[in-house]
Amino acid sequence: MDASGLVLGRAASRIAHRLLAGETIVVVNAEQAVVTGSRSNVLATYIAARARGSVRSGPHFPRYPDRIFRRTVRGMLPHLKTRGKTAFGRLEVHIGVPEAWRDAPRTTIDEAKARPALRAPLTLAEITRLLGAHV
Repeated sequence: MDASGLVLGRAASRIAHRLLAGETIVVVNAEQAVVTGSRSNVLATYIAARARGSVRSGPHFPRYPDRIFRRTVRGMLPHLKTRGKTAFGRLEVHIGVPEAWRDAPRTTIDEAKARPALRAPLTLAEITRLLGAHV
């Protein structure tokens, strides 16, 4: 599945639903998923989530786009129960397109595509660069 231009939350909820149904999903181009909302609010939310807790005890919020995408999907699964853990194990998320998946046909989620807006939405790559990741 190609995450380019998909709204992060909408895509994550659809993917979580399909994972619970038993599908195995591989997401590529996770860094091109978008987060809608005002730039200042989105950045404040991610910076606050990253700064929360302590280094020793957590909660540990990811810095890289593939891990943020995985954590967003995990938040929409019952990840503390067995069925949620097994569903989450069937998810693979990649930055870019790895060699193994380069020739595979890619699908997308039409309901999760970002609508045109006056201001361009933030991509996960932009957010993670501001969090300190080297993408």
